[in-house]
Amino acid sequence: MNTRKKNIVLFGPAGAGKSSLVNLMAGKDVAVTSNDTQRCTLYWKQYPIKFGGESYMVFDTAGLDEPQLNITEYLNAVENAYGLIQYLEAQGGIDLLLFCMRAGRLTETLRNNYRLFHEFLCDKKIPVVVAVTHLETESVMDEWWGRNERTFQSQQIHVVGHACITTKNDFRSLYEQSRVIVRNLVKQYTADGQRQAWIGGNSMFVSLMRKLKQLLVGNLLVKRGTIPRLIKRCGMSPDLAKELARMIDRV
Repeated sequence: MNTRKKNIVLFGPAGAGKSSLVNLMAGKDVAVTSNDTQRCTLYWKQYPIKFGGESYMVFDTAGLDEPQLNITEYLNAVENAYGLIQYLEAQGGIDLLLFCMRAGRLTETLRNNYRLFHEFLCDKKIPVVVAVTHLETESVMDEWWGRNERTFQSQQIHVVGHACITTKNDFRSLYEQSRVIVRNLVKQYTADGQRQAWIGGNSMFVSLMRKLKQLLVGNLLVKRGTIPRLIKRCGMSPDLAKELARMIDRV
């Protein structure tokens, strides 16, 4: 049995079912869930999970749902995600990004969540798999992916694997089927040899954080190019991007 816990970062908007997905993988209730869209996870939480002879540590992160979050909450959530990357530097890096979303259209919030975690936090170096929830009404759950795969590609949301599932245990047969699908997906893309150990300190986003102190001077803007990139790729407003830069300066 492999004794090294593999690190999985779970991200996605509030209401997508991230906590329920943790429980689905674990095979028991380890994470607090809610029936509405209120945020159960304000900061990242970690859950040790074991299945198939492997040990995993799943890090459930806050849903970055701007504008549902006010600016202070949003900035705190981003700062918290950055803190998680720093923490994982001492834990062997990240093995997998697990993107949890509710079945429906690809919103700007979903695209921004993907870009923040995949592009900025992990410099496109960590494989991303997507778990699409709330598909219990589909005759065949995986047919949703067949109808929507091209939309993901056109929106430049690139994933190496997908799981079309339900996280509602009222649908017992589909729920158990979903557990098998997710566990197989996780096992496949965290298998030894799938990637070399990645340390967050080498990522573009963390490098950006470390350079900001040199680029910030009082109330002046960050060196040209940084804030526009945050605005364009993460969908932040100009004021939010500027405030994020100033907050990072205090890290």
